[in-house]
Amino acid sequence: MAIFENKAKRKLEQGGIAVSFGVHHLRTAAAPLIAAATGHDILFIDMEHGPYTVQEAVQLCIAALPTGVAPVVRVCAGARDEATRLLDNGALGIVVPHVDTAAEARGVADAFHYPPEGRRSWGGPPAIYGYRPPGVAQAMAAINREILTVVMIESPQAVENAEEIAAVRGVDVLLIGTFDLTAELGIAGQVTHPKVVDAYARVGAACLRHGRVLGMGGINDPDDMARYLGMGARYLGAGSDQSYIVSGAEARMALIRKMLGAVAPAATERR
Repeated sequence: MAIFENKAKRKLEQGGIAVSFGVHHLRTAAAPLIAAATGHDILFIDMEHGPYTVQEAVQLCIAALPTGVAPVVRVCAGARDEATRLLDNGALGIVVPHVDTAAEARGVADAFHYPPEGRRSWGGPPAIYGYRPPGVAQAMAAINREILTVVMIESPQAVENAEEIAAVRGVDVLLIGTFDLTAELGIAGQVTHPKVVDAYARVGAACLRHGRVLGMGGINDPDDMARYLGMGARYLGAGSDQSYIVSGAEARMALIRKMLGAVAPAATERR
């Protein structure tokens, strides 16, 4: 058993829902502490759209390990070299965007798992063991159990191939990138369009048949979230640092404006 367990993966394996805290801008060790304090299961570090370097992402991963919040990094499509370096240095999971075929999914799973489950290279004492692993064979087997492999379904082709993708050994989550899918479908932003609902149904059914987890990304409206959770989504992107800050600031400013509106007439009357 590795020193740092992927509690989010255990939760998903037991039929639970794992909720991620997305980070695009936060850089310090406070980020995973905030995610843990607010009940999140995953620190979702976005290297596809966020401005992180590998070094910055690694520091967030290492800081997250003792908190129990699983550090999971989204890399750019095709950036397997960055992904494996991140796994060597603290990441407990990788999200790969734009996976359209079973062959692509198989390549991802192979790259992220040690033999005999894959072809990942041993890079020396890993962060997941506090840099002091037991024998290599024992460590490889244990680490394979902890890594969360997430492939993103973001095109009509990927939806069409969901059954074959879900059948790939080593894939844990099929995460629908809802906004990119709507763009590919020619219905940009229409996240409740019948075509999107059908995509969730088809991918969800494939996940159920093969013991995988359906993931929901890009859904923010509470009613929309409830719809897709009701359809079986269990890996949930709840929000990001920027969306949390903006929504929190807006709510606070609305309260302050309301208070000022109540105070102003009273102050005028006293004069």
